[in-house]
Amino acid sequence: MYFNKSIFQTKLIIIFFSLLYASVSFAKDSEKFINGLIQKMTLEEKVGQMNQYSSFFDVTGPPPNDDNAKHKYDQIRSGLVGSVLNVKGVKEVRAMQELAVNNSRLGIPLIFGFDVIHGYKTITPIPLAESASWDLKAIELSARFAATEASAAGLNWTFAPMVDISRDARWGRVMEGAGEDPYLGSQVAIARVKGFQGTDLSATNTIAACAKHFAAYGFAEAGRDYNTADIGTSTLHNIILPPFKAAAKAGVKTFMNSFNELNGIPATGDPYLQRELLKGAWGFSGFVVSDWGSIDQMIPHGFAEDGVHAAKIAVHSGSDMDMESYHYVKHLANLVNDGKVDIQLIDDAVKRILTVKYELGLFDDPYHYCNEKREKELTFQEDCTAAALDLAKKSIVLLKNDNNILPLAKKNLHIALIGPLANEKNSPLGSWRGAVDANTAISVLEGMEEYKGNKVNYSKGVDLTVGETSFIREININETVRTGMDGAIEIAKKCGVVVLVLGEHGFQTAEGRSRTVLDLPGLQQELMEKIYAVNKNIVLVLMNGRPLVIPWADEHIPAIVEAWHLGSQSGNAIASVLYGDYNPSGKLTMSFPRNEGQIPIYYNHKNTGRPDPSDMVFWSHYSDESNDPLYPFGYGLSYTSFTYSDLDVQSSNETNQVTVRVTVTNSGDKFGEEVVQLYIRDLFASITRPVKELKGFEKVGLEPGQQKDITFVLREADFSFYDNRGRFVFEPGEFDVMVGGSSKEWLKYSFEF
Repeated sequence: MYFNKSIFQTKLIIIFFSLLYASVSFAKDSEKFINGLIQKMTLEEKVGQMNQYSSFFDVTGPPPNDDNAKHKYDQIRSGLVGSVLNVKGVKEVRAMQELAVNNSRLGIPLIFGFDVIHGYKTITPIPLAESASWDLKAIELSARFAATEASAAGLNWTFAPMVDISRDARWGRVMEGAGEDPYLGSQVAIARVKGFQGTDLSATNTIAACAKHFAAYGFAEAGRDYNTADIGTSTLHNIILPPFKAAAKAGVKTFMNSFNELNGIPATGDPYLQRELLKGAWGFSGFVVSDWGSIDQMIPHGFAEDGVHAAKIAVHSGSDMDMESYHYVKHLANLVNDGKVDIQLIDDAVKRILTVKYELGLFDDPYHYCNEKREKELTFQEDCTAAALDLAKKSIVLLKNDNNILPLAKKNLHIALIGPLANEKNSPLGSWRGAVDANTAISVLEGMEEYKGNKVNYSKGVDLTVGETSFIREININETVRTGMDGAIEIAKKCGVVVLVLGEHGFQTAEGRSRTVLDLPGLQQELMEKIYAVNKNIVLVLMNGRPLVIPWADEHIPAIVEAWHLGSQSGNAIASVLYGDYNPSGKLTMSFPRNEGQIPIYYNHKNTGRPDPSDMVFWSHYSDESNDPLYPFGYGLSYTSFTYSDLDVQSSNETNQVTVRVTVTNSGDKFGEEVVQLYIRDLFASITRPVKELKGFEKVGLEPGQQKDITFVLREADFSFYDNRGRFVFEPGEFDVMVGGSSKEWLKYSFEF
């Protein structure tokens, strides 16, 4: 076949400019339409677009009777509401949309938001677990299927991804993020934004994404939710902001501000973050939504005198939509009429909101997402279930495997399966799964029973009692009971191996679930020690939403599997790893402390002026514990082994880049996947730099004996950093490059660049 290169290149150029023209044309059409619509709107209707309510009545039932709900109902009919959240399902969404479109003067459609955090009906691993896969394509696909199911249910906006970097496992919301590293966090943020939004936001299987919480929420003091964040500008610009900037650059359509204050200013009322940085320097064209009630919460912060003052501060600072504070709809029009708020601020916010609605296709068809046939067809697709299982397996981290106790033999093995989470079908779904049916996860017991060659004896051992209150579900760790512990011990005595499934209940992490003690809640530690006393051949399977403190287990238990809260396919994924049908490849994205006193603990720390051990007491250390984590960032074992060799670094002043090559060999006897990690260290700089920083990674699969040369290309930006004024600077000098399988094991090369 004859191939004409010049004709091919010409066609590519034509396609490129056609797409560019279409994009420019779309932008011009949308701007013309939206500007025209804004000119028709009254001030009250404009403010209405900035007002968001949560669901407040049975949408498909009769109108509400109580005064508060009736008032909101009438506001929707009058065009004084721009968005609702927590209304889901095609029938409900369509009924609410009809209320707005068919009754309001201008028929402006609502945008429907929901917390689609890690799946909609089909639940994938919690985001912290997903990040442990280091598989960006799988993470993007996870968000893609979540968007498909959610959009089929009438939704068009998710309050995800959470891109907060956090170094403190006491904070319950670490389960929603990608861990402690800004580089990995940025890559995951991009993948999830692409997954949710796709390449065409007007398609019926995409939803608008929301980068949250802007900013520094993950640095709440003492890991206590909603608490103050008090950090330096270097940490802000180099650690906290990069994932947000990456999300903005990836085209995320919305941002959510945060509950915390930063430098004495609540984030909702921070003009530097929202106007100067986000909408100014970064050129963000979408809109900013407040977190739930955060405009009102500036009053108890001591930053706003009352609701009027709070509304004024928030709108001046760049918060475009008020989620559940009611202060915009109550006060903004009066503030404009009194000359205290410029109408241009209102118009800017409304234009941003209407533009996202336009891009979602809601002005072409307000019922764009309301198709009951599609809802039925696209919920629980086989492809979605398969993707959830694949990602669940990839998210599992093997922490310990002494004497190769794993994988388990598939025949003639008598297994004691013990633990309060071993037969749990609700907890593995994790938190933030508001649309899912309870108790629909595959339990570990169910997963292991699919392997017919062994005998499995199950015992709960101890209970974890779950209580519920209206919207917030709490785990009551003080009401654990010993019922069944003796029976579990007797079973353990009679079996060849014990699989002990312990951890946190899925509702014990997420918002409002901060903890000061990160042990195994309740009587689980006692159960583990009593089982160990009668049978030391134990595989500990941890189900949790944050790093736990498990020094006793690390010292005594021969095999430890970090299985997180893996979602709908949890038990199948865990069983496939325990039996070796899948070789674990996950790597930690948060360091596991040896005890809570080390927190915050993270790999990319500074060196201090006294970093090295000394015979004298005067160096930076604890007198009762090691400085090192129990399990470091990037750590994870495999059923095979990998060796690194032939590290080569070539820098070029002509191309202004550094090429790093390393050979990775599968030196074991099983196929496995390794996450090859590249770190750098800037040895001398105008601002002290971390002892190492992740700057690249690649996940590679190798057969036994197979080797592969991995190449990374680093550019000037990879060696640059933000100074204390937020300027991105490059300083030539001496650098170390480290390549290996974790942040603690690597080959090193030093050079000048």
